[in-house]
Amino acid sequence: MPHDAHQRAAEFHERAAQAHRTAAVHHGKEDHLTGQEHSRQAMEYSSKAHQHSQEAHQKSTDASTKG
Repeated sequence: MPHDAHQRAAEFHERAAQAHRTAAVHHGKEDHLTGQEHSRQAMEYSSKAHQHSQEAHQKSTDASTKG
């Protein structure tokens, strides 16, 4: 079970990174409105990644104290 939580967190980290890269491309092309939308999406994914990382850590801690 802790592995699944870590995998989910990793997925959100990758989504956030992709959104950041896409935002940078749009900002570089001076397409600021699209860049801002991708930046907002990146922040949302980063927040979810952080939340899932904390949950994964807690599950790992719980699993190690039980075993």
